[in-house]
Amino acid sequence: MSLTKDTTITLNNGVKIPQLGFGVYQSPPEVTTRTVTTALEAGYRHIDSAQWYFNEEEVGKAVANSSTASRAEVFLTTKLGHADKVEERLAESIKKIDPRDHEGYVDLFLIHSPSAGPEKREEQWRAMERLVETSKAKAIGVSNYGVKHLQQMEAYAKIPPAVNQIELHPWCQQPAIVSYCQSHGIALEAYSPLVQGSKAKDPTLLKIAEETGHSWAKVLIRWSLQRGFIPLPKSDTKERIFSNIDVFDFELSDAQMNELNSLDQDEHVCLNHTELP
Repeated sequence: MSLTKDTTITLNNGVKIPQLGFGVYQSPPEVTTRTVTTALEAGYRHIDSAQWYFNEEEVGKAVANSSTASRAEVFLTTKLGHADKVEERLAESIKKIDPRDHEGYVDLFLIHSPSAGPEKREEQWRAMERLVETSKAKAIGVSNYGVKHLQQMEAYAKIPPAVNQIELHPWCQQPAIVSYCQSHGIALEAYSPLVQGSKAKDPTLLKIAEETGHSWAKVLIRWSLQRGFIPLPKSDTKERIFSNIDVFDFELSDAQMNELNSLDQDEHVCLNHTELP
């Protein structure tokens, strides 16, 4: 499988998204600008933020002031975290993360959670569709949506979701959601691909790390890439930021992939929203 740091996945509306992203969940605002600047220097061209992360503005500053990559070269994602004043919240996010007057946009806007309930979810999606119509978002999608949430969307979505961002790693593979998304042309973004470090001493993972000569973190990122997911590793440490993008000079064998695939326990390290009403 030939993958490079420039590998992209084409979404269902034709937009190309860099397959390896960089997350800023729990990056404090006071370090986010430095962290994203470092990520851009390392070669990441896909940054994932959210209203609930409270660091969109700092992400925007890093991109605007970058000497490494222009705005057009960086794929910016953020997420709607509110069920009220949706249009206003969307506009605020775009202004924060891409503060250029009249030119700002996001490459991908997601609904962060299905927690608003069926009626509000439909309202949120219609507002998101208007972002596409006004060219303020190149693509729109969802996060933490289960199969039933996606099935409900079929009745009202004029624009189908391009992405579903869910927790994905060998211990949480969510096969029903993955199968639905793959059969409906919805790209899968993997958050917490490093399991927040909680599996750093797992014997199977360490065995494969030793076999490949790479860190356990790089093995997990490589697993996600080879599964066709879009992993979003995060770190505020410069060495790890650089290390986590250095995953393109090795490949996991079929046997190693099968070993990792066999670890699924439906074990979440984040709150599971996919089963909400």
